[in-house]
Amino acid sequence: MNAPASITITPILVADLHVEGERMPVYVHVIDHPDARILVDTGMTELHPALADLNPRLYPLSKQDFDLAGIDIVVNTHLHADHCGGNHLFADKPIYVQRRELDEARSEDDYIREWVDAPGVRYVPVDGELELLPGLRLVPARGHTAGMQVVVVETGGRPVVVGGDVAVWFGELDKPHTEGQLRVRALDPEWVWLAHAHEPWRPSIV
Repeated sequence: MNAPASITITPILVADLHVEGERMPVYVHVIDHPDARILVDTGMTELHPALADLNPRLYPLSKQDFDLAGIDIVVNTHLHADHCGGNHLFADKPIYVQRRELDEARSEDDYIREWVDAPGVRYVPVDGELELLPGLRLVPARGHTAGMQVVVVETGGRPVVVGGDVAVWFGELDKPHTEGQLRVRALDPEWVWLAHAHEPWRPSIV
């Protein structure tokens, strides 16, 4: 299929966390596609004892001037608390996640189970790559978690990636080492939006 040229990506700050002595932002990303409005990750809407050491400051979508009803599709890059804590706001929407990630989130201890399976949340499990819409692909990016995925946006030129935690710091993409980071770099992206950086990562020009 031909990729549409009019796809825009908007980062929205939904929290910040205290990590290694500094405040680290938490962003979600809205992708406006001609066929749908997609939200990549949902942030957090409440505090939880398991996250107390991160001293979160929350700016949840439900408290912002944000049209929750205008979202058609949700994609979770993975199901850590700072990425799925707002899933319950979209209980009537399909939420795309890699099946492996969903299985591990329901069985392993480093997930907040009641946020993953909040009442009414409806997951669409994905096995591997999926063309979600023309010019919009879900691509597995194992590393941060075994079921991590990224969203690859193609509009005719070099792709743009909405990467969640495929990397937390820019240096991880400058010198990639996980399967997911290597896969993202192999796409030769124009830039990569990350959940914990204010600006997108761009490849160095040598």
